[in-house]
Amino acid sequence: MAFTPTQLNLPAYPFKITRKQEQYFIFDEIRKKHLVLTPEEWVRQHFIQYLILEKKFPRSLIQIEGGLQLNKLQKRTDLVIYNTSGQRLMIIECKAPTVKMSQAVFDQAARYNSVHKAKWLVITNGLQHCYAVINHLEGSFAFIPELPEYLAL
Repeated sequence: MAFTPTQLNLPAYPFKITRKQEQYFIFDEIRKKHLVLTPEEWVRQHFIQYLILEKKFPRSLIQIEGGLQLNKLQKRTDLVIYNTSGQRLMIIECKAPTVKMSQAVFDQAARYNSVHKAKWLVITNGLQHCYAVINHLEGSFAFIPELPEYLAL
């Protein structure tokens, strides 16, 4: 299966992409391994680099595809960002560029966050990015237009 990279609404990064027969792979610098290059992985790897290079997130505080138990079902969160005390600070749900940012996508991430209880919730398809600050005590959230740098969170 050939993969055609989509131009995203994120900076371009020099990824290590290899091809084995008809399959493309992208090197994940956090997990130190090659992964099948799917449209969702393309978005995830771009967003990881955006966090590290543009927003100064420490790579050691980024967890990729963390598992969680939701209503007795095993699920996974695309990205979990921790603070230096080891508490979950942010969860990020990455979708393929063809997936529209919708209430259903936000609801999925919010369900995952009902377990994680992170202060920040981010959804992205690489073209659109939604950033929300969650107030768990009041049961409310507020969308913000731009993600701050890590130290400002």
